[in-house]
Formats: sequence, C-alpha cells, structure tokens
Amino acid sequence: MHLFEKISVVCQHAITLPKRKQSIKKYLYDHHIKKLHLGCGTTILPSWLNSDLFGNNKRIFLDAAKRFPFPNNTFDYVFSEHLIEHLTYTKGMSMLQECFRVLKKGGKIRVATPDLSFLIFLHQPKKSELQQRYIKWATNAFIPSAPSADDAFVINNFFRAWGHRFIYDKKILQQSLQTAGFTSVTTCKPSISSDPVLCSLEQHGHLIGNAFNLLETMVLEGKKR
Repeated sequence: MHLFEKISVVCQHAITLPKRKQSIKKYLYDHHIKKLHLGCGTTILPSWLNSDLFGNNKRIFLDAAKRFPFPNNTFDYVFSEHLIEHLTYTKGMSMLQECFRVLKKGGKIRVATPDLSFLIFLHQPKKSELQQRYIKWATNAFIPSAPSADDAFVINNFFRAWGHRFIYDKKILQQSLQTAGFTSVTTCKPSISSDPVLCSLEQHGHLIGNAFNLLETMVLEGKKR
C-alpha cells in the first residue's frame, strides 16, 4: 500500500470509527440472521453488513487484514468476492482466521477469488475459443502497450495489476480454510450454492461478463463446526 493510501485509510478510520460502532450495533439488533460482507466495494448486498477498506454511509470501514471489530461468534455467514487476492498470503490467512472467530458455530464462509489454474491454462499452446477471446479482451482493455494479444502479457498483468498480492489455486485456498478451522470445504460455481442464502451473491460477472467470470473465478465454502 502506498503512503497516500495508508494516510487515506488512517483518516477514514478516524472519521468513521464512531459511526461504525453505531452502524454495527444497529445492524446486529435489526437482523436475526447476521451476514458479513467483506470488501464490498460498490456492491451493497441487502440484509448484509457491508464493509470495505473505505467506508461511507452504505458500508462500514473494515480492514480485512486486521482484527475485525466484532465479538466472537457474531455472524451466521461471511462472504467475500475478489478480496483475498489483494492481501499477502499471511494477511489472507489472518483474514480467514478472523472470519472463523466471528462466525457462530454452524456458520458458513463463502470466498470467491481468481483461480491460479485459469492463468496456467491460458499459457497452454492449445486454447479454447473462450480463452482466445479472453486474451484479446484483456489485452485491449488493460494492456494497451502490448504489441500483440498474447497470453504472457495477460498473465503478467493479472499478477501485477489491481493490487493483487497472492493468487490462490484450489488446493491452497482449501488448505488455508481448513487451517483456519473450517470443515466441509466445498467448491462451487459463481452464484451457485446448496445454501439459498449464499446463492446469487457474486457480482464480478456483471463487470467482465459471466463467461469470463466462470473462466477466472473459483468459489469455496466452509463451515464452522
């Protein structure tokens, strides 16, 4: 994080801390089923406590890399979409441990994040029509300096752009969830879950298209027993 961003976060914290406490108290009082949305950005989910590194009147300030401002066993659900990859592995592990701490017994977590496998498969000589379209789209949209639409440019850009710090594969994310204490870790497709509360949450597909989102994103769920 650059110095300006650090100063902005500190200012946000100082400005929003009193209001955050009131917002949290009101949310927990008003909702029987308590659901925490981490790193919501501009996506405000109804009936969820939406949080982000930059708070406003629709979302509370919350730094997912630090201790969450909630008691143990507070929430029934925790959800994050395209957040954990913006943290180092160590801070991502801390985030998952905090999710476990604030979830009630029987509570569930759902994490959507880019899949390292999709980048590896982009580099294979034989590519699907969808992969070819993705490479052309990503080059045109994000890498105007690239001399050609090539997988090497797209892969390098994906690792470096948007503040990405660690791209997980399924094995490492599952291992991280289990290390944090979660059991019954399962893989889902975006917007699909066996739990109705966790269905149709992901919004990344609205930004890049559902086909590209299915190519990029993996979703894992876990349970606190």
